[in-house]
Amino acid sequence: MVRSSGLLTRLRDTVALKSIAVTLSINDFVAGVSATLNYENEEKDALEAFFVFPMDEDSAVFSFEALVDGKKIVAELKDKYQAHRTYEEALSGGFQAYLLEEDKCSRDVFCCNVGNLPPGSKVALTLRYVQELQMEDDGALRYVLPAILNPRYHLSDRCVDSCLDMKTPIVPLEDLPYTLSMVATINSQLGIRTIQSNCPLSDIDYIGDDKTSAQVSLAEGHKFDRDVELLIFYRKVHSPSVTVEMGMPERESDSLMGAPSAMVSFYPDIPEEETSTKCGEFVFLMDRSRSMKNPMSGQDRSQLRIDAAKETLILLLKSLPMGCYFNIYGFGSTHEAFFPESVKYTQQTMEKAVEKVKLMQADLGGTEILTPLRKIFRKPPIPGHPLQIFIFTDGEVVETFNVIREVKFHSQRHRCFSFGIGEGASTSLIKNLARVSGGTAEFITGNDRMQSKALRSLRRSLQSVVEDISLKWSLPPEIFAHMLSPEQTVIFKGQRLILYSLLIGQIPQEEVTSEVCLKFTLHGKIYEEKVTFSLQPKADDNLTVHRLAAKSMIQSKDFGFKETTLIYKRDVLDISLESGVMSSFTAFVAINKELNEPVQGPLVQKEIPRSILFNGPSMGQRNYPSDLPKTLPCAGFPVPQPPKSIRTGHCAVTTRGPNGAPQKHHYHQTTTKCVIHTDTPPELPHLLKYQSYEQGSREHNMAQLIYLQNADGSWDMKEELAKILGTSFEDMKAAHPTEVLEPSSWATMLAVIWLHANCKDLKNEWGLLGRKAVVWLHNNAVRGFSMLMRTANKFLKTSVSSSIFKC
Repeated sequence: MVRSSGLLTRLRDTVALKSIAVTLSINDFVAGVSATLNYENEEKDALEAFFVFPMDEDSAVFSFEALVDGKKIVAELKDKYQAHRTYEEALSGGFQAYLLEEDKCSRDVFCCNVGNLPPGSKVALTLRYVQELQMEDDGALRYVLPAILNPRYHLSDRCVDSCLDMKTPIVPLEDLPYTLSMVATINSQLGIRTIQSNCPLSDIDYIGDDKTSAQVSLAEGHKFDRDVELLIFYRKVHSPSVTVEMGMPERESDSLMGAPSAMVSFYPDIPEEETSTKCGEFVFLMDRSRSMKNPMSGQDRSQLRIDAAKETLILLLKSLPMGCYFNIYGFGSTHEAFFPESVKYTQQTMEKAVEKVKLMQADLGGTEILTPLRKIFRKPPIPGHPLQIFIFTDGEVVETFNVIREVKFHSQRHRCFSFGIGEGASTSLIKNLARVSGGTAEFITGNDRMQSKALRSLRRSLQSVVEDISLKWSLPPEIFAHMLSPEQTVIFKGQRLILYSLLIGQIPQEEVTSEVCLKFTLHGKIYEEKVTFSLQPKADDNLTVHRLAAKSMIQSKDFGFKETTLIYKRDVLDISLESGVMSSFTAFVAINKELNEPVQGPLVQKEIPRSILFNGPSMGQRNYPSDLPKTLPCAGFPVPQPPKSIRTGHCAVTTRGPNGAPQKHHYHQTTTKCVIHTDTPPELPHLLKYQSYEQGSREHNMAQLIYLQNADGSWDMKEELAKILGTSFEDMKAAHPTEVLEPSSWATMLAVIWLHANCKDLKNEWGLLGRKAVVWLHNNAVRGFSMLMRTANKFLKTSVSSSIFKC
């Protein structure tokens, strides 16, 4: 989707972009999207309009067309240099021209140029793309229509030609001059249980009685105050499946787009492992740039990103296994390490790290990840402790491809687990950090609990390596499968696996059933999962499976316009042009030469405005200068808090030179400096305060309980613990069976029972540290749990089974 940038003078000038209409079609695990941008030139002169918008990194853009005065003009995908030359030549000749391309510095930012739009004319530009849908831990399929494009921090002049360099006017939410509408149709034979969203929707309209098809739309009056997120729940989401799609009959029968293509989806049943004794070197990189002072979303009472990150980091520290090594880096324009080298995980080092986490602030300027990453990679490995890197960032960085290249270069010695915090995080950065290193990527927005997603990644990092992953096909003898997806080296428990293959050979005319088997090895034992499917390919006008396959091939070789090697660049260009899927080296260009007469005279350049997101009620203690807007909250282009300066405007006007060629003139207005003051210094409580939880709530009590746990998994007999358990310290001591239990063992038993009784639904967050506590109890020779449980349950007024203490 679309988020824009442009020129708007105090909202009195007209704006070319009038509306955005999105049609979404979801079939099983795949989304097909058609986004139409409606433009109208209400100026007296011809104009050139620029439109900058985010899109998910996994989107395969395959079509771009213009509808001008009832005539459809289909764009052609060309080499990027050639597309730019074609576009500029068309402008010079006075013809209407349209250009769509990826930003040179990030694959999740796109720019659309509309050139030579005559006065009074209207044009509708439509781009189409397909993408795989991410599966959440609860089985939901997640689709996001990005509405937030965050500013990207500049480290150097390597990306001076980025479309993100345009100094776009920012306006309050209610003053945005264009609207958004979206209609979604969902189809799946798996059965649709329900559809949820973070935005108001119309009622779900189920088509038919079997609930395999449904339609829903975005409620009228939607504001650009958040990304639009849909969660689709199917009835049998974990079932393996194979989709076979017919190729293009006019292409060679064994070519990428000519042969039938198969999309294989597995949900491997990897055996559960005990992870309490695993080792490793765990390095956490925490974003401390100013933008981390922004809220998680524009919604009321949304937690600040830095606060959510600090809570999560403490939970991760408490959940680390004994015997491992760890370190923490804070990064912004500069970086700070907690320890000169990774240290062994002990009670002393954990306590020191927790105290430092409590003092962390979003005070390190911009977002520069590359330097601390290089520092980490330069350090010698710790024998027997594989390196696991966890990166938490709002993703506002320009040097995306440099960072990805660095992580890929060192991928043989580490895995990277990345987390995009808040709306607008770069999907290009977050997803590729995980993809090139064999880790996983998570996005935390709105009311998502960062803790559960972070602990899911930590559990994955502790899993044993799954080896020898392969697909074995059972096909008719005249057909063979040619794998298109990159070699799969990592599978995690709870993760869906999607692979693409071409089916080369003569497909039988009659109905034939075939089989594909996923094989992998874990601890020397071979596991197999099979799925049967019909070999008869289905037609799809969008060639969805083929284009998703092409996108996966492009992603494995395309590391950016300036970072991809020459060999890979040739491969990417060939795949892109053959499949029609855009890459870093291609762009769509369309020319309308059927005008009554070429456009003459000056050409005015317009950059469509985006809104500004200031923090709302959660920023209550901050006082803003009187010259700043008071509209809270808004969306679109968040300004880091507190802002050091605001640029009051940038104007780029294009006129024609003596030879008719466009000439650009830039005029910069003054910059106003402002200082933000806070009423009170930061509070340093004895216990870390969890601002998102109400005092006394079970979440608050769980957080405090976790804070009190020791590194080895035990709890001490303390008054703070008794308060969390809802009793007094004297009563807890009086109930202590001193003849069989040490004080710490009694306290640890009570803490574990309390977690099971009160926070069972949050076990994915405390499960690792709970397991660590059980192991500690067994290591300290605690026996007779059944008898002790009667005493503990009676004291806590619970009814938890002693089975929770099985080791």
